[in-house]
Amino acid sequence: MIQSLKKKPTLQEKYDTIIIGSGIGSLTAAALLSKEGQKVLVLERHYTAGGFTHVFKRKGYEWDVGIHYIGDVGRPHSVMKKLFDYITDGKLHWADMGEVYDRIFVGDQVFDYVKGVGNWTDRMKSYFPGEEKAIDAYIDAVFRANKASRRFFMSKAMPKMVNTLLNGVANRNFYAYSDKTTYEVLRSITDNELLIKVLCGQYGDYGLPPKKSSFYMHATVAKHYFAGGYFPIGGSSRIVECMDKVIEQAGGTILISAEVKQLLIHNNKAIGVEMAQGQQYMADNIISGAGIYNSFQKFVPDNHKSKEQLVNSLSKVNPSVAHGCLYVGLDASPQELNLPKANHWIYPGDADHDTCVDRYIENIEEEFPLVYISFPSAKDPDWSNRYPGKSTIDIITLLPYGPFRAWEGSRWMNRGDDYDRLKEKLTDRLLQVLYKQVPSTKGKVDHAELSSPLTTRHFMNYEHGELYGLDHSPSRFRQKALQPRTSIKNYYLTGQDITTCGVGSAMFAGLLTVSAMGHGHVFQKVMGG
Repeated sequence: MIQSLKKKPTLQEKYDTIIIGSGIGSLTAAALLSKEGQKVLVLERHYTAGGFTHVFKRKGYEWDVGIHYIGDVGRPHSVMKKLFDYITDGKLHWADMGEVYDRIFVGDQVFDYVKGVGNWTDRMKSYFPGEEKAIDAYIDAVFRANKASRRFFMSKAMPKMVNTLLNGVANRNFYAYSDKTTYEVLRSITDNELLIKVLCGQYGDYGLPPKKSSFYMHATVAKHYFAGGYFPIGGSSRIVECMDKVIEQAGGTILISAEVKQLLIHNNKAIGVEMAQGQQYMADNIISGAGIYNSFQKFVPDNHKSKEQLVNSLSKVNPSVAHGCLYVGLDASPQELNLPKANHWIYPGDADHDTCVDRYIENIEEEFPLVYISFPSAKDPDWSNRYPGKSTIDIITLLPYGPFRAWEGSRWMNRGDDYDRLKEKLTDRLLQVLYKQVPSTKGKVDHAELSSPLTTRHFMNYEHGELYGLDHSPSRFRQKALQPRTSIKNYYLTGQDITTCGVGSAMFAGLLTVSAMGHGHVFQKVMGG
């Protein structure tokens, strides 16, 4: 049964814009269009809205699925803060994680990422005496890569002819960074492999180790957090709650349990959608935030010529990494357990990132190449008001899709004993990592539940459970199809495939999509101009 976030939705046969998927890119586009006076219908195939910004509850606990921290919202005039304020009417507030936002563990050594680019630089120099010039060169490269990206992404919202000209000339500086791997750039700066490993301590935020990732992707994540890490007060469900009110005020609706079957296309023009249950809704414009492959392979009818063309054009880009997340509930408060706010990034000490990943992909019995531990209940000052005497922890690692392929046809929460045994084994391994890092948690775990790549496939509709859509490799940024406009008139794309992964980038994709639809003035409104 199709349901709404509102108790008694009044649905219409025709909307200004229909948006498929309710991830942060889709919701951003919906809120921006709503503030332009449009009636927007957001269609989410699952029972909860928000994509990777949603929360789920189990046995008296609540976990944030995808938001572990956000950068650049502590500066009142940053684009990120301005955009969040605009699309939530200023109702979403943030808690500062403090001086240390990420703690990098390499074997038995510990390295802190501290708030403020100057502080961060000084701390790295204290860890690596003799590498001062290399660290300064690294900071310079990060900022230059980010500066070079501005025209590249803004050009995606421009008309096709202008976009083509810019791709040929003005984006040359951007490609100088995006065409190189992270390792290529860092190895040109220093030959200190431990320094390179520490500088890449956040590679899990974009899913590719240094020898495979585009340096631009690395640079944009690094810069995003230089001003510190922040967490939404009240949990990430506050994001959807605040944006839903903006959409509702303009007469729009977010529908859940609402699966789209296909686009309705007439004379190469998108005119509406047909639902899995047979209903049809019409609109002047259709936006898909369901990922570029889904947007064409699932929604565009088989006989439409653009389907094959797009799939062929993206053959050089692989899907991103799959993952597993262990959601841990503890029968004690964050204060009792002395839980930190800083995220823990835990790496083996015997090899570089790429070697650790490669040997693990070959055999998942090998040491985890990366374990990320987040402490959301310690980050949220409102947590204890909602869940007194309890805590939650998220533990994430890479999980290749291959070992789970045998259960592709099974149903969520009912995949069989062998599947459950595999998950139990992985759960025990991840808990041992937690107990080593935070001994106070041992004996306090009340609930532990592991998601697999099949879980991600079920909820996010990604074919192989990929976490970040398309790989953030150098070739990704050369794909011209990764833009809001499509070859089908009035059919647009949004979300992380249009820009890059991460909440901030997906939000920016929503802004680009709305701009491409003819609302270029919205950026000035967001910035208060």
